[in-house]
Amino acid sequence: MMYSVKHLLPVFLLLCCLTACSSDPDIPPAPVTEYKPTPYQLNIPSTLPRNFVIPPDNPLTEEGVVLGRHLFYDNKLSGNNTMSCATCHQQQLAFTDGKSLSFGIQRMPTKRSTMSLANMLWFSQFNWDGSATGLEAQARGPIEDPLEMHETMVNAVNKIQRTPIYPPMFFKAFGDSTVSEENILKALAQFQRTLISANSRYDRYLQSKEVFTPDEVEGMRLFMTHPEPGLGIRGGNCGDCHGGTLLSLKGFHNNGLDYTFKDNGLGAITGRETDNGKFKAPTLRNIALTAPYMHDGRFKTLEEVLDHYNEHLIYNSPNLDPLIKEASNMPNGRTLKLTPDEKRKIILFLHTLTDSTFIQDERFSNPFTK
Repeated sequence: MMYSVKHLLPVFLLLCCLTACSSDPDIPPAPVTEYKPTPYQLNIPSTLPRNFVIPPDNPLTEEGVVLGRHLFYDNKLSGNNTMSCATCHQQQLAFTDGKSLSFGIQRMPTKRSTMSLANMLWFSQFNWDGSATGLEAQARGPIEDPLEMHETMVNAVNKIQRTPIYPPMFFKAFGDSTVSEENILKALAQFQRTLISANSRYDRYLQSKEVFTPDEVEGMRLFMTHPEPGLGIRGGNCGDCHGGTLLSLKGFHNNGLDYTFKDNGLGAITGRETDNGKFKAPTLRNIALTAPYMHDGRFKTLEEVLDHYNEHLIYNSPNLDPLIKEASNMPNGRTLKLTPDEKRKIILFLHTLTDSTFIQDERFSNPFTK
């Protein structure tokens, strides 16, 4: 039987509509094209300052922090894919590694001891010598350093781009699924700015939520006090460099370790002879977890550190910090001259700076082991 075109046309149009409305399982869904980053909410106790260092072009977002966390723990940022940032910055050790000097992918020692990453939100200069201005700039250094991760940023970008999980994460964080050197460094910086340690016994004491023993109170007083023997005021002089609730005044000091310098520290960066032997005074938060101590990890215990200032300070070290040079509990003394009991109390106070929640917080842990 023959039908006219006029009769077949409605049927043809109906079939076209039905075909157009049906889904084809072989066609992948359209990619998400909406870029809506979520501002990251910082939870900072009132005892800590509000002068955060966050560049205007790299605000904290939930998506950026998640991306940075993955990159921080990803071995692909190293030349042979065996080492990540977390290799030397281990959460259980307050993001240090427990070694005098770290070892990179070639198993050669680095030049200095690993620094803690706690509370970097408040700092603008990084590394023992202050060579990096901003966390974004700091993040590049270990990746490219031949003694550390020994990778080029070009190779790192290519490896991350080829890893399926990352392009969507970069889009969510920065609105562009193409991986770039700039955005890798920005994401790493964002994650590190969220590594906030603010729940130690010391923090709770400042908030009247914790009670110190009399020895801990006296240890805190000694820690914060500059000695004035002429006035009968005894002190440990620690707060002159490690003061405030951040437990660091962000300065660079020669603290009398050497008479001649194998490492010029800040002086190597500024080129000024008067800066030779000066190194950053790091935060002392979680200090009981971050041994060994000093830029070269020479002291294994807190007792050794106090012994240095108390008895073994090199008084004639070039550029010795004046606040250290004239600090003594004896008239005309050349070292602190604390009593054994005073040293014990200072160390008791230093242990109150340990933040057990910080070293167990899952927001800071390895996302690849979950």
